[in-house]
Amino acid sequence: MSDTTLEAPGLSRRNLLKVGLFGSAFLATAGVTASLSGCSASVPAGGFAVLRQSDMPFLRALVPVMLEGAVPVEKMVSAVDGTLQSLDYALHRLSPEMLKLTLQLFDVLALPITRGPLTGIWGSWDKAGAQDVREFLSRWEHSSIGLLKMGHASLLQLVMMAWYGRPESWAHCGYPGPPTV
Repeated sequence: MSDTTLEAPGLSRRNLLKVGLFGSAFLATAGVTASLSGCSASVPAGGFAVLRQSDMPFLRALVPVMLEGAVPVEKMVSAVDGTLQSLDYALHRLSPEMLKLTLQLFDVLALPITRGPLTGIWGSWDKAGAQDVREFLSRWEHSSIGLLKMGHASLLQLVMMAWYGRPESWAHCGYPGPPTV
């Protein structure tokens, strides 16, 4: 009978459990810290139903990077504003559990204690350049940690659905618009 155990350097059940326990403790601590510091306050920013003021610096840094190539530079500000409105609209219609998870993701990205180690952005999002945001996205996309990969996929889907649901995005991708009667 052959041995079918996975032999990888540093990867054992014990190490896997330690990493899982540490990660859970880290995220739980971050969540408690966020709620105690007011970072996860559920008060929406002005003009929004769901998006909070604490979400804005991150999203205003993220959205232009994700829309590069699809939006001319001179139209980027209005495209970002419109995408944030569409994102807020979509989030407002999510199930309560999915909304809670999405806001937790935003909290982790907004809180300095978790933002630095998880994204590589040690300063505020307001001071992060486009290259910093690209590196963060690449880091999460190619991470060996499944939770970060899921976070990347979620951010990508949220922003792309919010942008491509807007009529001003349709011409870029050749979509003539919905059929009319």
